This record gives sequence, C-alpha cells and structure tokens, in this order.
Amino acid sequence: MSAIAALFFGLLAPAVASGTLAADKGCTDGPHKGTFAFVDVSVVPMDQERVLEQMTVIVKDGCIVQMGRANELTVPSDATRIDGRGKFLMPGLAEMHAHVPRPRNGTMDYAHEVLFLYVANGITTIRGMLGHPAHLELRGQIARGEVLGPRLWTSGPSVNGQSVPTAEAARQAVTEQGEAGYDFIKIHPGLTREAFDALDAVADQVEITFAGHVPTDVGLMRALAAPYASIDHLDGYMDILIADDAKVDRTAAGFFGANLAPHVDESKIATAVADTRAAGVWNVPTQSLMESFATDESAEARAMRPEVRYIPPEIRNGWVERTKQWLSDAPPADTRKRFIEVRRSLIKALQDGDAGLLLGSDAPQIWNVPGFSMMRELESIVVAGLSPYEALVTGTRNVAVFFGVEDEQGTVTVGKRADLVLLSGNPLRRIEHVANPEGVMVYGEWIPRGKIEARLASIAAAYAN
Repeated sequence: MSAIAALFFGLLAPAVASGTLAADKGCTDGPHKGTFAFVDVSVVPMDQERVLEQMTVIVKDGCIVQMGRANELTVPSDATRIDGRGKFLMPGLAEMHAHVPRPRNGTMDYAHEVLFLYVANGITTIRGMLGHPAHLELRGQIARGEVLGPRLWTSGPSVNGQSVPTAEAARQAVTEQGEAGYDFIKIHPGLTREAFDALDAVADQVEITFAGHVPTDVGLMRALAAPYASIDHLDGYMDILIADDAKVDRTAAGFFGANLAPHVDESKIATAVADTRAAGVWNVPTQSLMESFATDESAEARAMRPEVRYIPPEIRNGWVERTKQWLSDAPPADTRKRFIEVRRSLIKALQDGDAGLLLGSDAPQIWNVPGFSMMRELESIVVAGLSPYEALVTGTRNVAVFFGVEDEQGTVTVGKRADLVLLSGNPLRRIEHVANPEGVMVYGEWIPRGKIEARLASIAAAYAN
C-alpha cells in the first residue's frame, strides 16, 4: 500500500389500492413492539420513480402491515399517529462501506455513538468493512433491540498482505472467519496472487463471499473472474483504462490509481463496464472520499464542517495532521482533476450499463463523518450523472438485491420491514432533501427529530474543546 493510500484508510401519484399484510411476505416481527401510523404522507416507495400522495402507512411490530389512501384507511385505535402532511416517507438508506469502531478504552461506547450517527441520518443498514470479534455480538445486540443501530452485516478482520502472507494462511483465515459467523471476507491490498487464488477456492467451499480492494498482484480481471461480491472504491479500474500506447510506470499508480488518470483512454470504459456486468460484480464507488482527496481545501477549513463536532477530538486532530501531510505530497491539481473526471465517467457508464452500483462513502474515514458523509456521497454521484432517483436506488433497492433480501426490505411495500425515513421534502426532486430527516424507524423503533437532535447535542457537547 502506498503512503498516500495509508493516509485515507414531485411526481404525479398513480392510483393505488389499500393493502394488508399477506402471509407469504418476508417481514418477521422486530424486537420493538407497537403500532404506528404515518398519516397523510407522500410515499416514495422506490419500486419505480414515483410518489404516492396522501397515503397512510401502518406499521406493527416492525413490519408494514397496511398502506392505502389516507381518506380510505382506518388507523387502529392503539396506533401512535405520526403526522405526515407535507412530508415524504421512503425506505431507509444503506451505507455499504461502513466502519464500526472496535472496543475503545475497554468499552463499545464509541461504537454505539457511531451507530447512532448512521441512524440519525436515515441509514438503517450498514455493511461493516473492517470486522472485529466484538462486532459479532454487536450484530446480535442490535437485532435484539438492545443497542440502537442499523442492521449490521459485518466482515471479518482484514485479509491483506501482512495478515495473510501465504496461500496456507489465506485458507486458514477464510475457514476461521466462516466458522466464526462473519458475513463476508474483507480484502485489503498486498495479497499475492497465490494467496488470493487459495482464498477464492476456500471461500467457494465454505460458501462465504469476499469484497473490498483489488490487490495489485490480483488485478481487476482476476477479481471479476473470481468473482468479488463487490469492488470498493472502483479499485483496479484505472489500471485497465490506460491507453495502449501510454508510457507509464504502473508501480507508481498512487492513491487508487490517481497518477494514472492522465494516461486513461475513456473509450475503454465501455468494455470494462460490459465485463463487470457479465461477471455480476457490484461496485461501491465511495466517490465523496475521492473528491475529498482531490480538493485543495485546507485541513482547518475541513475541521470547521458542522458534522465534525461529532468526532472525538483526538481523531479530529489526527485528520488535520494527515490532511496537511497529504496536501504537501499531493499530485498536481490537473492530475487530481482528471482523476475525478474519469471516475465520474466510469460511475455514469456503470449505471447506464446496468452494472450494479451500491451506495457507500467509507465512514468514519478521514473527514467522512458517519451518516453525514452519505449526503456528500449522494451529491457526488448525482454530479457524476445519476438522477436523484437512480442515486437513491443504489442505497435502497439495489442493496436488497445484493443481499438477496428483496422480500424483506428495499421498498415501502406491505409485507416489508419498516426500515423507514421521513423527510421534509421530495428527494426525487432534490437529493438534498435526504439530509436532516424528520424521523427514522429501524427494527420497529421510531426515533423522531427531537430525540435525534437531543442525542446529537449530547455527543457534540462531550467532544467540545
């Protein structure tokens, strides 16, 4: 891994009939019991690009059990009524490149705060990309309602060139992580081709997937052939897009291939997209992280972002120092600009080519504050050419397809889990309306805006300096 890489580690509503919960639907009771009614709300179901106006959605024990016109559906007498007038209800979002802190000072208190930051921003599912044994118990605690947090899918500890230096070590790591109950394997840089091939073979045997970085010795085409479940950061793509006649030192690729950007032939993107789609490999671009890398914004200016107050001072100060170091060693501005341009073209081409995209920002990573960075990520991929609806699909319906739980989540539909976010504006018109939700429901627990603001204020006060 390079030193630089180490530094960053209103639409018309069609007619709709009222619905009730069918016995063959995928939702099961959540840990939090109770009945809630979102009354006279505009629903953004995310099954297609549409808004269902003047609806009532009834939730019982974490499941959507009824949905219909507000003037036709009777609200149960025992329901907690949530006024939806002028508001928009959509599925909760997913952060598909999340990090959950390890035990800190002997406790999981900081991890619990990070989980809350995700939920506070409407994120109801996360994929933890750097696992730890403590996360297995945490996953169960969240599911049982003992800890407030999003649904957690967790990798095992990092598999990289240092932790897995040989083929035998790779076989052992995959076997152990599968037996421990992790959801997938996280790959970091440095794996040799021999170790990766062994990992790939054993993963098939124990039926566990792998995702993450594409080690240099492995390369994108081998990653697609394996295949990876997802490639994160668009890792490996810059290398295969280099023009045939370019004279470039591929060993000096820099941060996710940034130094290669001036030598890219964009006509090669179409083939890369076709190969990705044929392989069935998903991509998590984490574009906001890359744009943070490319900007000349000072460390001091970044530290003034409002959401940074929710980060412990020692971590915040570390980000400042790392950014100063990065800015002193950064590639030329035109190289960084070209790097972002190529990535935007690739993201748009993957979307247009039906090669699956998943929403992820790599939080908490440098300046990517959990939950808040998702808004930056959504804005980044919209700038890359996706519509607000297409961007939101990457964090809702696509996620359900990726995990194979389409019957359980991803849309606002009778029979689905009530992982929901209530917004003050239509996100299909302006993606910015996703920010600052009016309330969030996860695992059947309703967290209104007032409760969100109170806990955010408490976290900020604890970290004030």
